[in-house]
Formats: sequence, structure tokens, C-alpha cells
Amino acid sequence: MRAKVGDRYVLEELEKNQWLLGGEGSGHLLVLDKHSTGDGLVSALQVLQLCARSGKQLAELLAEVTLFPQTLVNVRLLPGQDWKTSPGLEAETRAVEAELGQTGRVLIRPSGTEPLVRVMAECEDAALLSDVVGGIVAAVEAAV
Repeated sequence: MRAKVGDRYVLEELEKNQWLLGGEGSGHLLVLDKHSTGDGLVSALQVLQLCARSGKQLAELLAEVTLFPQTLVNVRLLPGQDWKTSPGLEAETRAVEAELGQTGRVLIRPSGTEPLVRVMAECEDAALLSDVVGGIVAAVEAAV
């Protein structure tokens, strides 16, 4: 399940679906049977507690987790620049999503704190990742 970026949106989805665990790529984890904050120190303490209770090292617990290469590029905007309505960006995004299929994903979103568009993608193939991010960044830059 995916939610909008931000702890409050993750919390909304968790509550709506009656789930206990959710998080963001930034490291924020929400564990609703323990707390409703995405604080990194609280999350770290919970991971350490899991290691202690299970008797396993963190590396053992993570052995089954598959990580994919990920790239994040920030494209600076001038105040008021409209990038969302670009037909070129929409077409490029659709093409990238089709090319990645189930092997990756792409996320294009405005920063909540700076005049930036954040272009993030991840996929199994690092060379393909570089190509698709470059294409989307070029489309964002052309849109503004």
C-alpha cells in the first residue's frame, strides 16, 4: 500500500485499514500498537528491542530484505513555476512506468519545504535507473 508523502498520510492509511505498521523512505516508522510518531530514535529503540527479544543480529533480521538501487534528483523551481501540467512530463512518466513494469517505481513530487521537484526512482537495474531518472529530470526541466 502506498500513501502520500508525510507521516500524517501514512497514519491516515494505517488507521483507515486498521494496520499497525507503516513508514516512509526517510526512515520514519509508525508502529501504532506502540506509538503514533515517526521519530527516528523511537524507531531505532524498537529495532534494538526486536534484536534483543529475538536474539538475532540486525543483519540476520534483514537477510531476507531485497534492496533495489534508488536515485533521488532535486530539480530547482522558481516560485510559481508550473511543472504538473506538462504533456511532455506526463508522456515521459507513462513511458518510464511502462518500461519499469513491476521491477521498479517512480515518484515525482513537489518538496514540502523548498521550491523543488523531487524525482525519485528505484529498480533492479542500476543502468536503467540512471536512464529513466535522466529522462524524467529532462522532462521536468523542459516543463519549467
